[in-house]
Amino acid sequence: MITQTASIRHLLATLSDYYELTKPGITFTVVASMLVGFIMGSAGQVNYALMAHAIFGTYLIAAGTAAHNMFMERGVDGLMRRTSKRPLPDSRIEPRHGFIFSITLIMLGLAYLLFVVNIVAGLVSLATTVIYLWAYTPLKRISALNVFVGSIPGALPVVGGWAAATGTLFEHGMWILFGIVFCWQIPHVMSIAWVCRKDYEHAGFKMLPKNDTNGIITSVWIILPILILVPTVYKLYVMELVGFFYLSGALLTTIAFLYYGIRFVIKRDIPTARSLMFSSFVYLPLVWIFIFVDWMIF
Repeated sequence: MITQTASIRHLLATLSDYYELTKPGITFTVVASMLVGFIMGSAGQVNYALMAHAIFGTYLIAAGTAAHNMFMERGVDGLMRRTSKRPLPDSRIEPRHGFIFSITLIMLGLAYLLFVVNIVAGLVSLATTVIYLWAYTPLKRISALNVFVGSIPGALPVVGGWAAATGTLFEHGMWILFGIVFCWQIPHVMSIAWVCRKDYEHAGFKMLPKNDTNGIITSVWIILPILILVPTVYKLYVMELVGFFYLSGALLTTIAFLYYGIRFVIKRDIPTARSLMFSSFVYLPLVWIFIFVDWMIF
């Protein structure tokens, strides 16, 4: 009985480790972004069966991409305090098992999107994975430009969702959504990099704050994207893709985000960077909630 109980606990712990390997927070953010793109692209005529297929395929490939990123960065993750206890650097999962697990999820997700949803959605997800793993991930140890490159795959899920609903990449609204996520991601990553600067430096990551001791350049790249967010958020309303509920909520949220950005620009210290970081955690989910509620109401 004791042996059986121990075996069950070991199995549950192993499953938990593999689940952690998929970076659930990031994976569900990707799925939520895809869902926003799908709903917006559906223009009030949502195909719920197709939406369910898109959610499933996107989850698989996003989880696999996150897991493969952990596989690729298992060495540097072991050097940072905040990541050293992840399953691979902590040796709870063998690297070859992590590799097989991640590649399997990526291939299954890609095949599902290509053959069950549509080719365009599958290709967008493939581009997201390729840019994230083989452009952004290695660039983090080469150049501070990694932030801008990494913002591309971070913003592509909304495009993938729109493409899943429409089968096209040539509609203006999807690229407005892309712009919102792209502009949000830059101050989001910059604030994290400022808070975790020593950790990143120890691991050899070339994040902008490393060589920007006074924070001037970092401040520019925090404020500029947030300022661009204001007209970008408004543009969705102008295009009549959303209603006034979304507009009022999203604009107020963007102004609050800007407030925390300005606080960092003034002080350029850890507390204001941390406040900005937490506001960035809240920002995008709130904008998506306003879109979802607006869609359900109107």
